[in-house]
Amino acid sequence: MVTLIASVVFVGCLLGMGGILYRKIPLLIKLTEISQKKEDLFLRLKKKVQKKVPFQRFSYEIFLQKLLSKIRILTLKTENKTSLWLQELRERAKEKKGVEKDNYWDDIKKSTKSRGKKTKI
Repeated sequence: MVTLIASVVFVGCLLGMGGILYRKIPLLIKLTEISQKKEDLFLRLKKKVQKKVPFQRFSYEIFLQKLLSKIRILTLKTENKTSLWLQELRERAKEKKGVEKDNYWDDIKKSTKSRGKKTKI
């Protein structure tokens, strides 16, 4: 029963879409002619813009070259900055290791002195 109702609704929708399409075919045929005129309008507008002074000498290759060089400079700057940060971190790590080593020998000296005092008493 449910499948029968669903199939009737489906067929009805297809008939409705077919009727709308049948009535709109003449308009759809005219629409292709209008779209060609719009393309011509777009091409004419593009030519007018290219004739303007700032756009006459515009080259996509030069634009791309400048863009890539700016990106390269930016990456070099960031690479330099990260290398400086790494160097600072390495220096801090060396300082911490140096401080730990100094404390190590001081602790050994203190422990040997304290052992010697205990044995004398």
